Amino acid sequence: MSAETYRDAWGIPHLRADSADELARAQGRVTARDRAWQLEVERHRAQGTSASFLGPEALSWDRLARRARLADTARRCYAALEERDPETAAWVRAYVDGVNAGLADHGQAGDTTAPEFTRAGLTPGRWEPWTPLAVWLATHILFAGFPAKLWREHITTHLGPEAVALFATDGPGTAGSNGWLVGGDRTTTGHAVIAGDPHRWIEDPGVYQQVHLSCPEFDVVGLAVPGIPGIAHFGHTGTVAWAITNAMSDYQDLYQERLRRTGAGVEALGPDGTWHRAARHNELIRVAGEKGTEGETVEVEVIETDRGPVIAGGPEGLDDGTPAALSLRYPPRVTADLGFGALLPLLRARSVADVDRALDAWAEPVNVVQAADTEGGLLHRVAGRVPVRPDANRLRPVPAWEPGHEWDGWHTPPRAGLTDGVAVMANQRGPATPLGIEFAPPHRADRITALLAAKERWSAADMPAIHTDTHLGSAAALLDRLATLDGLTPGAAALRDRLLAWDRHMDADSADAARYAAVRTAVVRRLAAHPVLAPASVPPAYPEVLQPWLALVPRVGHALEHLLRAEDLYGIDRAAAVRAALEEVAARPPAGTWGDTHRL
Repeated sequence: MSAETYRDAWGIPHLRADSADELARAQGRVTARDRAWQLEVERHRAQGTSASFLGPEALSWDRLARRARLADTARRCYAALEERDPETAAWVRAYVDGVNAGLADHGQAGDTTAPEFTRAGLTPGRWEPWTPLAVWLATHILFAGFPAKLWREHITTHLGPEAVALFATDGPGTAGSNGWLVGGDRTTTGHAVIAGDPHRWIEDPGVYQQVHLSCPEFDVVGLAVPGIPGIAHFGHTGTVAWAITNAMSDYQDLYQERLRRTGAGVEALGPDGTWHRAARHNELIRVAGEKGTEGETVEVEVIETDRGPVIAGGPEGLDDGTPAALSLRYPPRVTADLGFGALLPLLRARSVADVDRALDAWAEPVNVVQAADTEGGLLHRVAGRVPVRPDANRLRPVPAWEPGHEWDGWHTPPRAGLTDGVAVMANQRGPATPLGIEFAPPHRADRITALLAAKERWSAADMPAIHTDTHLGSAAALLDRLATLDGLTPGAAALRDRLLAWDRHMDADSADAARYAAVRTAVVRRLAAHPVLAPASVPPAYPEVLQPWLALVPRVGHALEHLLRAEDLYGIDRAAAVRAALEEVAARPPAGTWGDTHRL
């Protein structure tokens, strides 16, 4: 047997091979068969070439990928992996060989071509050994939220430094992953139960692929990331299992650069007060025309200072002439390490101690990991690389020409234990608190903790009740405001009374959940349109790909709980805004249920 593939009734591939490398090759091949278009898009995104077939809408991302040097960083990381860990490098190469073999078969006799290739007039391209590292980096480059530092700078400019706390995302969140670990003393079997509940933006196809990988060294089931060998985030080896949530750590920095052109190129002012030569070159991005028309070629200047690649602005400033240039410093660019050395040891892990050792090599994204084994071992720790540097770096862009903003080593990843036999993570403040600035609100974690406390013993079969719980813990702030209103029209009063009697569950068949969402949206839009806040709706001329982090309406939505409960909000009459929003929604025809109004 070289390698064999079996698909179960759900179409999930079960792969078996004689060696880890043969298994990686088989995994690459089956991924190419199942996710060919996804692999093609991710490869182009990582290389900054997606506009060549996706058109102008993809240009802003391609600019960022080129200017941030994602592909070049992946090449560096793979070259370093070959030196540090040739076994893992060969294993990654075997996976890439499988991907290329699967893509070569795409559309051949008996193999169906993904319709996207036909519509785009595209044929699958070739993967390089470093491509999985580039895909991993491109997938996670925005995970640490460095654009949030631009938002803090922006809102501080308009409203002062106190606005940063008001608009912090430690209010009602809109997305985030859950995970909980129940120790054996709280289960019906005496063995621990781990529940992973990753929440992603709606993606089609999704970022995960269920798979079973088996060879003489290991036998693992879990969720793979298409384009990446092995099983990184959620896996079970038979004797140990692990699951992750985003730690919400801050591990990337933005530097304000002072750049000038010289006859020899570009120079940047350093913290020593002298000008230093910056690396620079130009790259061309091909942009497909719309509806088959002839496209264009866009030239991009790529500049890198001693801090890192310049991702916005340049010697001439931003596109609107604002004198600004921002460089991005991120760990893999500094260390030439994306943490791929952890992937094989995770597959080989037989105990919590093995998982723990494997995670010491993890780089990014920075995660909170929960693990348990059949011998009673438990693990709750942060995994990943976070630089030690001054607090100012973590808040906003810092001046590159001033001393005191350098990186100085790496934090030791924090660890935590269980409380009352359980550990719950939902991106809230927890073991990673010293490593981050903004975290998810506590509502999801509090709700899971309360549900787990409701009975003494749990089984794996009980967990879907928690996975599918729809209680909205963040609703209280707005409902409390509604409760204080009087003098309403009859329709608005009836709507208020319905919402106050609502059970706060966002069930698909709930008309009250839809009404609550409509009122909340109306409140958010009215607050964002207030003359005090409205000027912040015009963001700086940063690249389009970064603009979602600077959009005022979503920011008000994320922070609504803080904004409604703050002692004062710049003199804004919040009761009037809530009243007007309630009257507005009450005057509309009924919108149906939450399932009617909130669907893909």
